[in-house]
Amino acid sequence: MPRLAISPDFVKKLGALDTPARRDATVALRRFLHNSLAAPHPERVRNGRDPRVATLRLSAGHRGVVVRQEDTYWLLTVLPDDEAWSYAQRHRVGVNTAIGVVEVWDAEAIDQSEAALRRASRGTDRRLFGTFCDNDLLEIGIDETLLPLLRLMTSEVHLTGIEPFLPESQLAPLMALAKGGSLAAAWSELDGCRCMEPGEIDPDDLLAALRRSPGRAAFATSQQELDRILNAPHWATFLYPPQHTYANWPQYDLPTLVTGGAGTGKTVIALHRAAYLARAAAGPVLLVTFSQALASELAARLDLIVDDETVRERIEVRNVDRLAHRIVSEAEGRPPTLVGTGDLAALWQEAAGSRFAAAFLLREWEQVILSQNLRTLDEYLAAPRSGRTVELSPEIRATVWRAVQYVTERLRESGRRTLLQLASEAAELLGRSTGDMLGDEAPGREPYRHIVVDEAQDLHPAQWRLLRAAVPLAPNDMFIVGDPHQRMFDTRVALAGLGIPTRRFHLKISYRLPHEILSFGIRLRGGGPADGLVEGIAELHGYRALQHGPRPTVLGYVSQEAELAGLVSHLSSWLADGVPEDQIAVAARTTDLVRAARTALQEAGISVKVTMLHGMKGLEFRRVAVIGVADGIVPAPEALTPAAEDPTARAHDLQRERGLLYVACTRASEMLYVSHTGRASPFLPA
Repeated sequence: MPRLAISPDFVKKLGALDTPARRDATVALRRFLHNSLAAPHPERVRNGRDPRVATLRLSAGHRGVVVRQEDTYWLLTVLPDDEAWSYAQRHRVGVNTAIGVVEVWDAEAIDQSEAALRRASRGTDRRLFGTFCDNDLLEIGIDETLLPLLRLMTSEVHLTGIEPFLPESQLAPLMALAKGGSLAAAWSELDGCRCMEPGEIDPDDLLAALRRSPGRAAFATSQQELDRILNAPHWATFLYPPQHTYANWPQYDLPTLVTGGAGTGKTVIALHRAAYLARAAAGPVLLVTFSQALASELAARLDLIVDDETVRERIEVRNVDRLAHRIVSEAEGRPPTLVGTGDLAALWQEAAGSRFAAAFLLREWEQVILSQNLRTLDEYLAAPRSGRTVELSPEIRATVWRAVQYVTERLRESGRRTLLQLASEAAELLGRSTGDMLGDEAPGREPYRHIVVDEAQDLHPAQWRLLRAAVPLAPNDMFIVGDPHQRMFDTRVALAGLGIPTRRFHLKISYRLPHEILSFGIRLRGGGPADGLVEGIAELHGYRALQHGPRPTVLGYVSQEAELAGLVSHLSSWLADGVPEDQIAVAARTTDLVRAARTALQEAGISVKVTMLHGMKGLEFRRVAVIGVADGIVPAPEALTPAAEDPTARAHDLQRERGLLYVACTRASEMLYVSHTGRASPFLPA
């Protein structure tokens, strides 16, 4: 019986076909898998670059391009007939001799570039790779047929010119060398292209190479496996090499932190890591994030990865606030009462009087006192105030302490608490006796064996103390993913300072975003590096995309009515392109704009997700519209600390507002539309 290996590009192209063609292609694949008499048969390609490449007629007018090795057929893509034949003729398949992964080459395009490179190299003796001999290049897996072309290159531009035609496992090490890196730097880049140690490599054994390349092929030997591969989201089946490596590493001896920009797959890694740990069955797993909306999204996505009910039951998905609420509730025998936002603001206003601004006191409480778990005035007087640049004398600190005590005592008298107080109390309870807090029969044991944390940059130190107390110090205890550049709250914490020393890995490739949206987002984010999660700062240097797409559209309008009409027009055209409504989202900074957009779209019969910028966190869509990006709206004036009160706090506020817009814009994997009324936001790139 034949066995199918499905590539992610095949799944993507199949999903883009119209319904009849997609249905016929799926039926044809099922017949092929069952070796039915009505199944399509492989057809040889005349004048092809690789004799193993063939085509399968999957529907009227569409063919799959397939590579055969023994009884395994690797489906590369599905295209209209003429395009499929052309693709099959142009491409060849190989095995990287250094790391053993499979490679697909546009061999015809590579050959055609030689004449242009030969002309460009005339008149100069300089060569881009002149300091490296052939053996150096062969040892890092460079294909022997590529060497003559590399010897013609005189600048990095020449390598960039053939970038679209090279496998990533060839391009990555060559780019490192072209930028002046050493062979060690090239090996480092090459290591990011593999998922496992290759063992002995046979360049003619394509099947072994496919097994080493789980991001390039998923195997199906039954109709059930085939249907799961074809119908599941890409991220549920196919992981890029770094994602697969970090999610499936057998043992981390220290808490592990994975950082990376938008679209690098941090949440995907967290989901698959939780699934891996649950399958290992060493103990209960907690997958945690900062909001309940995100926790619900993670739970739904986890259900697509884990189809074994026993394994799935080992994973609890919660936001950190609900975890704290549950611990305190079970310890006290009743649910704690939370203070409302309005009541809390009124208390701070009472405490502030005419001496301080209420917002200043609230930040001092959350960012200094609760952050460091300060319990006495003496501790506060001696504590550093990182990030709070307005100097306070001991006398003023004492006055601030009295104001804070006023608020906390009023809360205590009324039996109310804030979420951060709840987290702090839950951490203290776990520190005393943890096993019986969550239904465990053995007091003194932490309630979880593993904790996986998503969106780590938005957790407060009190919440980190809770998580650290909820899992024992042991290998594979904490696995953390986050990005300081996507911070939505003013929480700047180095994990090592909270007793969580980490082993850190950094992702540099955005697999979701096309280059054009990525470049727009980086320029929009601006403001240089970001701090948090680790000591020092995090840069966006080296962050890149693998694909290209249309540039973001930025339009200005003379009125809000015109802007909403433009939104309806753009979304109507997207729907006419065949984009499903659930793959389109609209975001705005204010509730008024969200309501206005929702009403305008409902009147036009368009039902897509419309939300605040905050609501885009952790989600992704094919196309995104961000409206109301105007001066006076983004950044939101009410969200900014007056410069006279605390210039550093204001700078942090501005970066937080930039981060909000950056997050919303980088949710789009295909197309981004940005609009404003009147003068554009100063955040928008010129």
